[in-house]
Amino acid sequence: MEGFRVDPQVSTPEMQAMFIEQGRKLFALNQTIPFTPEIIEATKALFGENLGEGAIVQPPLKGVCFDMVHIGKNVMIMPDCLMMARGEITIEDNAMIAANVQIISNNHDLHDRQILICKPVHIGKNAWIGAGATILPGVTVGENAVVAAAAVVTKDVPANAIVGGNPAKLIKMID
Repeated sequence: MEGFRVDPQVSTPEMQAMFIEQGRKLFALNQTIPFTPEIIEATKALFGENLGEGAIVQPPLKGVCFDMVHIGKNVMIMPDCLMMARGEITIEDNAMIAANVQIISNNHDLHDRQILICKPVHIGKNAWIGAGATILPGVTVGENAVVAAAAVVTKDVPANAIVGGNPAKLIKMID
């Protein structure tokens, strides 16, 4: 997947205002007491219409471009998740994201490091991403797949597969 290029140094006043507003909403979410009505409202304020019913995002959360994150129904995201979402992140229904997971949809160009190369990340229904795993730009994690703790996923993961390691490799298929 080729992806698209973004120069973060070139932005409109509207883009800058949105970046500031998202930063404020992220700060508010991270300062809210978990499992309260206030945290539900803070999560909705950050993700807007892109947050599925019953989804839970536990703070602290880190990242950028939360308007490019789409979270399905009944998704569970544990604390300390990093979402670098310039290239877009989609997490489908019933997926589970463990603590300290990094989901990264952008990387720097090797020749002009001010430029970002953005590729979408897609996490399928019922997928389980283990603690400390890293999902890199352009990766699709298939439906019902399991990514082992601390895995670094550089390539697509088939549906019903278990992968682990750095770089992540197929461990076995789920019956």
